[in-house]
Amino acid sequence: MGNEAGEWIIHGVTWDDPKCIHDVDEAAEYINRVGFLPLFKNEIPGFSLEERTVAEYWWSDDPVRDPWRWRIAIAKKHDVLYGKFFAKKAGFISKKWLPVFANYRRDGYDFDALFEDEKAPIKHKNIMDHFMENDAEIYSYELKKLAGFGKDGEKGFDGAITSLMMQTYLCNCDFRKRINQKGVEYGWDVAVYSSPEHIYGYDHVTSCYKEDPRTSWGKIVDHMKQLYPEAADTQIRKILK
Repeated sequence: MGNEAGEWIIHGVTWDDPKCIHDVDEAAEYINRVGFLPLFKNEIPGFSLEERTVAEYWWSDDPVRDPWRWRIAIAKKHDVLYGKFFAKKAGFISKKWLPVFANYRRDGYDFDALFEDEKAPIKHKNIMDHFMENDAEIYSYELKKLAGFGKDGEKGFDGAITSLMMQTYLCNCDFRKRINQKGVEYGWDVAVYSSPEHIYGYDHVTSCYKEDPRTSWGKIVDHMKQLYPEAADTQIRKILK
C-alpha cells in the first residue's frame, strides 16, 4: 500500500490472475506455504498479501473477499500468527517458522530473563507481567490501563506493544467488540493481545532456543533468497531483522 498524491493505493492483481488469493482459506494456505508474509506491499516485490489480492475488495467489509477482514479471521483461528512482525508493520508468521523467528528476535531470551539482564525497559515489563502465565487474552484498552499507561501514567503504549511484537513476545490473538454492563457487544472490533506461548505452547515457541540466534537468522535469509532471489541483503535486513 502506498500513498500517491495524498491517496492510499492498493497494489493488487485481477481476480483471474493465477497469483490471486480469493478468500481467507487460500490466504492461510499460502502463508503456511511461504512461511511468513507482510500484510502490505514493501521494498521486496511480491512479498506481501496485498500484492496477491484484488484492490477493490480492500475495506469493502465483505467477510469473504475483504483482505482487511481476513486478518481478523486469521488472528482468531490461530493457524498462523498475526501481529506487527515486519519493520514494525503488520504481517503473518506460520506455526512452523515461529520458533525460528522467536529464537532470532528474542536472542534466545524469555522475557523475564531479558528484563533481569537489563535489556528491556520497565514499561515493557509492566505489559508483560500480565502475560507471564501464558494464558492471558487481554483487550488493548484494558491492557493499557492494567500496565499503567494513560494520561497520568506511562507514555508510548502503542510503541511498546509494537516493540514486543517485533520481539515475538506478543501477538494479536483476536479482534472483538467491547461488551457493556448488560453483556451486549457494541462499537468497533478492538484488538486483543496474547503471547505466542498461549497460542502454540511454550515448548513449541522456544524449540529453537538450543541453536545460535545467528543460525536462525541465516535460515530466514536463506528462505527469502529461495523465494525472492532478486531481493537485496539490505532489503531483507530492513524488513525482517
